[in-house]
Amino acid sequence: MRSPAARADMRLTYDDFVLFPDDGKRHEIIDGEHYVTPAPNVRHQRLVGRLLYEIERYLRANPHAGEVFAAPLDVVLSHFDVVEPDLLFVAGDQTDILTEKNVQGPPALVIEVLSKSTRKRDAQTKRRLFERTGVREYWLVDPELDAVQVFRPTAEGRLARVAELTAEDGGVVTTPLLPGCQIDLRELFRAHI
Repeated sequence: MRSPAARADMRLTYDDFVLFPDDGKRHEIIDGEHYVTPAPNVRHQRLVGRLLYEIERYLRANPHAGEVFAAPLDVVLSHFDVVEPDLLFVAGDQTDILTEKNVQGPPALVIEVLSKSTRKRDAQTKRRLFERTGVREYWLVDPELDAVQVFRPTAEGRLARVAELTAEDGGVVTTPLLPGCQIDLRELFRAHI
């Protein structure tokens, strides 16, 4: 068994990350550990596209609110933590975290669309990372259940689930980060155009 100090010396860093191959897969480092995710499926991409469209539409009417970005875009949270969320929103009061190459710090909102290969990592490992680094809101979009879980920080700084909405129940996702933006889950999860 390696000592914690030896383990820390073996953690991957952002310097290692930039050397990963451009192979069509999503590479991430969380606490120095390398994670690889295969390219997403059609339903996943459809959901990301619809969410991007709705948030972008809101931002066109409210241009000072911030900017929304879709993967791939590196989010550097520390030297040992580099992720590529499906979608991220950088609020107008945090534009200083945007660089030409990447995002250097926690976005206001991170959205992940769950898949079989990422479900546990997104729900647990990444949630803890986003909690630790100060993400203001985290959404988990579940295509199996046609549901969205919304997490926001508690007074103690822990990302706690504040809502779980479903298309079946006519759920509408809103956020104080984008006042007036409403995402109808029946429309989000509809089978096709």
